[in-house]
Amino acid sequence: MRNLYFVLMSLLVMSCSSQAQILQKAKGLLGGDAAFTKEEAANALKQALEQGTVKGVSVVSQVDGYLKNPEIKIPFPPEAENVEQKLRAIGLGNQVDEAVESLNRAAEDAASEAKDIFITAIKALTIQDAINIVKGEQDAATRFLERTTTAELTAKFSPIINSSLQKVNATKYWGDVMGTYNKIPFVKKVETDLTAYVTQKAIDGLFVMIANEELNIRQNPAARTTELLKKVFK
Repeated sequence: MRNLYFVLMSLLVMSCSSQAQILQKAKGLLGGDAAFTKEEAANALKQALEQGTVKGVSVVSQVDGYLKNPEIKIPFPPEAENVEQKLRAIGLGNQVDEAVESLNRAAEDAASEAKDIFITAIKALTIQDAINIVKGEQDAATRFLERTTTAELTAKFSPIINSSLQKVNATKYWGDVMGTYNKIPFVKKVETDLTAYVTQKAIDGLFVMIANEELNIRQNPAARTTELLKKVFK
């Protein structure tokens, strides 16, 4: 019962915007008007996480899911920023743009593979995990997924990204860009592990989108699309 009390009160704090609302909710709970079990609370979190991750993955795996989203667009690697500047300065901006677009296309192509990994992690959530998430920050669920899935995502994404880079001609565009740059007299040659870079940026982008969806579900009643979510998060 003590754990259930913590879950319920944490949900109240997240969903109420004033002291009066919190007191009103507490009164209803004590009177039995809005009772639910800790299992229901945990299942609601699983539904919220699954809903958020599926939507987040769906958004980024579409064409322009990364490229046209300023929050997660994959730019030139930091060590190659000077490459971009120099090539644009000598009129090769189109070539640079093609390379950037291809990096983002590779991420979009691979992103759909993340859904099953996330859902497996969500289904493994314990009631205590759920309590900790509810009591945590607004992105606690996202951070939980980040801790529990990043290693597996990296292992699975890396070969897919490598294949995607070749499929969307990113390897060619990048090779052309770097080949052109490295021919400029007196410049320091730049070498980048493109697969590792795009893999990490693609995963980072996924978690940005999932965090956005988590916040939406916590704060926006219209985003709670199941009866259990409505019951627990009201």
